[in-house]
Amino acid sequence: MLDSSIISKYQTFSLDTFGFTFDDPELIVTAFTHRSYVNEHRKSAKEHNERLEFLGDAVLELVSTEFLYGNYSEPEGILTNWRAALVRTESISAASSRLGFEDMLRLSRGERQGGERARHQILANTFEAVTGAIYLDKGYEHAKAFIAKNILTTFDEILKTGSWRDAKSRLQEVAQSIDGLTPVYKVLSEVGPDHDKIFTLGVYVGARLLGQGTGPSKQAAQQEAAQNALAVYEAANKSE
Repeated sequence: MLDSSIISKYQTFSLDTFGFTFDDPELIVTAFTHRSYVNEHRKSAKEHNERLEFLGDAVLELVSTEFLYGNYSEPEGILTNWRAALVRTESISAASSRLGFEDMLRLSRGERQGGERARHQILANTFEAVTGAIYLDKGYEHAKAFIAKNILTTFDEILKTGSWRDAKSRLQEVAQSIDGLTPVYKVLSEVGPDHDKIFTLGVYVGARLLGQGTGPSKQAAQQEAAQNALAVYEAANKSE
């Protein structure tokens, strides 16, 4: 049985953040409980959030699919790319940050000292776990409203910026159309230990360094570099 002070803390957070409290408060506490916390507090913590995360992931995908299917008539491939942009780790991690989830996480001391890459993944997983907890406690419509407010509202910006499209593919099209050249990516630096390395890559069109990107993987850094290079092309086009 959870301590009453812990239940009160999470119920207060729930009311302030979601506008309701949980009939089963252990669900929301579990949603914020990372595996590492259970390993470190075996006497007081019995369950971590991975099962809720599994459930919430399915609910999140269903709600996003339902939204896109009901509002847009594009082909399956485009709808799939749009959905991927809505529910990708970066999107739901950002939603968790906006909601103040980081302060409520139950993590081990070691996990709290983890790098940026691990933090984003934990926040994304927690958003899914909270979604699962809401679904179990309040039902599908409450979970749907939670997702609509915090995820689906970002869709207009996704369309506006074109972030649902692969930035590397778009850059290749633009570079070949304007300069007749194919972009080349080069590693500029690698820092950090192997389990939490940060890469900085540059994208070159001919001899010109058009953009740089930094990320927890070479692929992520390439995408950011491509996005920055696209901004250079866009700025040049506007000035003409």
